[in-house]
Amino acid sequence: MRWWRDRWPEYIPRPKARRLTEKEKGAILATMTGAIAASPVLSHLGVQVRALRGRFYLERKLKEESEPAVEILGRITPLAGAKGALLLEVERRNGNWHEVDQGSAQKLIKVVASDTKGKFHGLGSVDKVLRKAKKGLNRLPVKKQGKGKFVYSETGAVCTAQDALFHYFGLPLEVIAEPSVWYSYHRVPQIVEASKDRTRVLVRFTAASLSGSFGGTCLYAERDGTWGAYPIRPSESCSIASAEAWLVKRKWVGW
Repeated sequence: MRWWRDRWPEYIPRPKARRLTEKEKGAILATMTGAIAASPVLSHLGVQVRALRGRFYLERKLKEESEPAVEILGRITPLAGAKGALLLEVERRNGNWHEVDQGSAQKLIKVVASDTKGKFHGLGSVDKVLRKAKKGLNRLPVKKQGKGKFVYSETGAVCTAQDALFHYFGLPLEVIAEPSVWYSYHRVPQIVEASKDRTRVLVRFTAASLSGSFGGTCLYAERDGTWGAYPIRPSESCSIASAEAWLVKRKWVGW
């Protein structure tokens, strides 16, 4: 029995939080707010910081049907023992929080803004390009090169699927960030088909692990001037035509 206990992973205590003065709290809050404003993606998504019980919560207001809802992207905790050090965490199931990074307020907001894996939004590549261009949310010229491949016209750099959806097809950022649960599972989007008029884009989300490959398909479609993201049943996801026919039968309710 002792042999098994010796093989258990060593318990690592959670970092202790540090109590802030009102002056410190105001300074950190101002720094985070400024860093969010400097991010084209975070500012457009409406991300805000709220101080609550000694911590800072990164929140985004959503509209579900007629009632506003709040999505908590993460929380930031001041750490004891290191002046100015902060802990960034994301919430997992059952209220468990997982450490993402530690550092200054400026650094941690940059971590959130540059996220490409889906911990927060998955739009980090878009944010990086827009920051560099310094043109706000103005879309950059992109051209298609082969099936599912897109490049920036001026530099020839390859676009991510998120880049292409924003710059080439003209989707709003909040629509590209959906399905958010697939991003949170670290599924990587890939454009597999697009209509000639650029109003339909079929995107496959996949993630590989030791237990196999997992995925899903989403049809991004513009209807009456408004873009939407529609998860598709696997058996109906082989093409835009089959996906749209299935959605029409369901009155455009995704899977």
